[in-house]
Amino acid sequence: MVAVTFSIPEDLQTFIESQTVKNGFPSTDHYLRNLLDRERERERLEGMLIEGLESGEPIEVNDDWWEQKRSSLIKP
Repeated sequence: MVAVTFSIPEDLQTFIESQTVKNGFPSTDHYLRNLLDRERERERLEGMLIEGLESGEPIEVNDDWWEQKRSSLIKP
């Protein structure tokens, strides 16, 4: 693991500390890592959504489409 050190304003430090406690993290390091992990996951999911949107012709998804999908997945 690599250590990163940076300076932040006191009011931001106070906010980070309060969010750490409020969200039940054992340390500010854990809280900040969680924020960064969530951002990385958001970007990954956004990339997948864009890839899906650009993957072909659009289809209309309605109640009938979902019923057909359920029927094809549930085989007696």
